[in-house]
Amino acid sequence: MEYRIEKDSMGELKVPADAYYGAQTARAVENFPISGLRFPRPFIKALGAIKHAAAEVNLELGNLDEERAKAIMQAAEEVMEGKLDDQFVVDIFQTGSGTSTNMNTNEVIAGRANEILTGKRGGKDPVHPNDHVNFGQSSNDTIPTAIHVSVAVQTNEVLLPALKHLHQALLEKAQAWDDVVKIGRTHLMDATPIRMGQEVSGWARQVELAIERLESTLPRLYELAQGGTAVGTGLNTHPEFGARVAEKLAMRFGLPFREAVNHFEAQHSKDAAVELAGQLATIATSMVKIANDIRWLSSGPRCGIAEISLPAVQPGSSIMPGKVNPVMSEALMMVSAQVIGNATTVQVSNTHGNLDLNVMMPVIARNLLESVTFLGNAVRAFTDKAVVGMDANREKAASYVEWSLAMVTSLAPVIGYDRAAEIAKKSVKEGKTVRQVCLEESVLPEDELNELLDPWKMTEPGIPHK
Repeated sequence: MEYRIEKDSMGELKVPADAYYGAQTARAVENFPISGLRFPRPFIKALGAIKHAAAEVNLELGNLDEERAKAIMQAAEEVMEGKLDDQFVVDIFQTGSGTSTNMNTNEVIAGRANEILTGKRGGKDPVHPNDHVNFGQSSNDTIPTAIHVSVAVQTNEVLLPALKHLHQALLEKAQAWDDVVKIGRTHLMDATPIRMGQEVSGWARQVELAIERLESTLPRLYELAQGGTAVGTGLNTHPEFGARVAEKLAMRFGLPFREAVNHFEAQHSKDAAVELAGQLATIATSMVKIANDIRWLSSGPRCGIAEISLPAVQPGSSIMPGKVNPVMSEALMMVSAQVIGNATTVQVSNTHGNLDLNVMMPVIARNLLESVTFLGNAVRAFTDKAVVGMDANREKAASYVEWSLAMVTSLAPVIGYDRAAEIAKKSVKEGKTVRQVCLEESVLPEDELNELLDPWKMTEPGIPHK
């Protein structure tokens, strides 16, 4: 491999000849050979957008000449488009401010801008990574801005649409299955009847609340730290810089980004990230409940509950021919477990907002983006490949209702709890239904018995049977 010599404040360093980045990036690569994990694409896109907005604002404010500003903006646009992704080579586990990745971005944009202006890749002339690309900025306000922008965009573009898609699919199943009476189950044991539509409506409401929880966090994410520079005071930047950058980001992404109300809060803590992580963990537990319920109810197909049948999407066993498993539920459950773990990482990371800067921002960024992206993708796949195509097994559901001992519950107010318990025990002992035992013992007149043992009426007392 051919190299060129680049220099930073610590001295000279060899850099790959074809790299756009410079010495600070190369030094970080040497210092942090830790995980091989890189910042995800949405974060790099956000950094490109921030640097583009910064150059445009600095041009407007007279802090950059037009030639340099336009070259920086062109290079930053290429970063946004993903054309320079292979140049972002710094590990996630690095300096806690993300300075190495901010400088990686500054050097790549400067290196590409210099190529645009001179034909020579890399270097610091005529565009300098610090003096021009990073003008009016600090890693300490740019990285938290990139966290908020990337996560807010990804939440709006990936996770919220997926949850709304699932919500609609569940509402449609709840309506279609409203006339399917099935046995309820508490403690995994038989309980009083419930309509399948009612059961599914509970899942739909969980998703509706998940959407509300997610949307409720967004106003804090829309506040951006840009403009606070090193510690929140705004040293070395124009007083209007933060507000103007936020306005340009808002226009680009169609989201109501604005300058932080208090730059010290915005840079010293990552409370909004923790809030979102907590909501994501809550949503993840809801997804596990829904996916696992569907997994239980589709168990079988012959020796399980089998009240629901799922689309067969792939073979389920390398040894058992014809076996099909609830793989979409399992995938969503695994992603949800990851999201819950990621929330813990974000929470712990926010405890290190020591004095005037949080020093675990890269791992916060990665975990939030991973959670939002993975959960959004998993929810959409689960909806499309499991929920939309699942069917109710009406005959199986009806057979369980009649066979259940819980049917005796509706008799208790009429014949008393103890007598009803005796009937239930006899039903078990003799292998008969509650109805059969009651008829044999003439517990009640047949018309009254049938009225009390109408399973649909048990699902909505006081409402006439449709």
